[in-house]
Amino acid sequence: MKPQNNTERKDPSLMNGYNFSPTILREYDIRGQIGKNLSEDDAYALGRAFGTYIIRETALDGKAGKVCVGYDGRHSSPALAAALTKGLSECGHTVENVGLGPSPMLYFAVKDRMADAGIMVTGSHNPSDYNGFKMMMQSGPVFGETIQHLGKIAAAGDFESGAGQSIDIDVREQYIARLLQDFTGSRPLKVAWDAGNGAAGECLRMLTEKLPGEHILLFDDIDGDFPNHHPDPTVDKNLIDLQKAVKDNGCDLGIAFDGDGDRIGVVDENGDVLRCDILMTIYAREVLETHPGAAIIGDVKCSQVMFDEINRLGGQAVMWKTGHSLIKDKMSELKSPLAGELSGHIFFADKYYGFDDALYCGIRLLNEVSEAEGALSSLTENLPKLFNTPEIRVDVDEDKKFGIVPQIIESTKDELPEGYSLDDIDGIRISGEDGWWLLRPSNTQDVLVFRAESASEEGLERLKNMALHELTKLGYTLDFKELG
Repeated sequence: MKPQNNTERKDPSLMNGYNFSPTILREYDIRGQIGKNLSEDDAYALGRAFGTYIIRETALDGKAGKVCVGYDGRHSSPALAAALTKGLSECGHTVENVGLGPSPMLYFAVKDRMADAGIMVTGSHNPSDYNGFKMMMQSGPVFGETIQHLGKIAAAGDFESGAGQSIDIDVREQYIARLLQDFTGSRPLKVAWDAGNGAAGECLRMLTEKLPGEHILLFDDIDGDFPNHHPDPTVDKNLIDLQKAVKDNGCDLGIAFDGDGDRIGVVDENGDVLRCDILMTIYAREVLETHPGAAIIGDVKCSQVMFDEINRLGGQAVMWKTGHSLIKDKMSELKSPLAGELSGHIFFADKYYGFDDALYCGIRLLNEVSEAEGALSSLTENLPKLFNTPEIRVDVDEDKKFGIVPQIIESTKDELPEGYSLDDIDGIRISGEDGWWLLRPSNTQDVLVFRAESASEEGLERLKNMALHELTKLGYTLDFKELG
């Protein structure tokens, strides 16, 4: 019998199969719009499919296991988590519900409680009507072909069944204690924190109550409408409130989080934004002292300054694909103690678990500022001052998104100016005497992402125009107005 279409109400048994909308099965998570292509039925079907996968295709050898489930502050999240839990428990698993909190708290629960797997219900930094699921095994992330395989399990309707159970647990105190375990600050700091009404708010209050110094919290009440600003710290306009708080209160620094607390944004004592690739150079100094010669990974959007500084410090700088699951997988392969993405995902395997945890990154940054002879800005003053753009997004149709960059590669590869090279590890990155520009399809939004960097303003303009020329051929443009 043909699997049911997911716009209809499903037979609870799903024995006739279930088809997810293919657009929600992303490279490193499952994500869609509530009421359009994501519902409680999808959550239940995912519980049955992922629960079946765990039993049949992991080291459990046909036995049910323990799965942790958490959810963020979006209005749709509790119902999705309940449906997901039902699906998992009907496969026979014991589900430990950690409740409302940031994604890294769920990751911590999986590691700390030695669960076999975990799923976080979160829409991350997307608009409030979006939601989704981030999945992990005890051994590492779930992404790529495994996510597509879950769709095939659901479509076949051949699920494991069993009498599992669901129990509520509270890991907040243990999680906060683990964050504080690596705090070594030697002097008290004044810090402004912006939770963006995201899922990290309550844990942030618990954490700062135990930290020395003075802490000014912005928007720490969890609200799925995000009434103050969008919870994406990579967009400079979302940092305006934090910058003002830092300057008005004479803070040593400011730290911001995204909607589910796995991405960090930072401003220094002057309110200037520290892009996360530059933030990585601060972390790399300490990490390479205890892991000399180690591989440290950055994604393709990161500044050449970061890669050069890692190499100067004696590390091995590795450029890799964008995506939190892809980075985690590469870290495991290279046994890397540190990795980061321009988007704010920073991963510590040095002293920590190797997953992206913005609160933990905050702790490690407080350590560095506390130990510094000067202010936060002094930790990067030795770095070359380059001219670059933030991430600029080009709106595209979902069904065309992944076909645009291959067209540009084909158009560009035989027409590169002398001295320029093309790297297609993730999208297209063109490098030459002026610097580099990058264009790649986002795996989480219906956009292409552009970034460029040069040693001069004139060089940056030439790079921007080179990319704009290629996009214009295909009927798209780049909006540089917000760059000033």
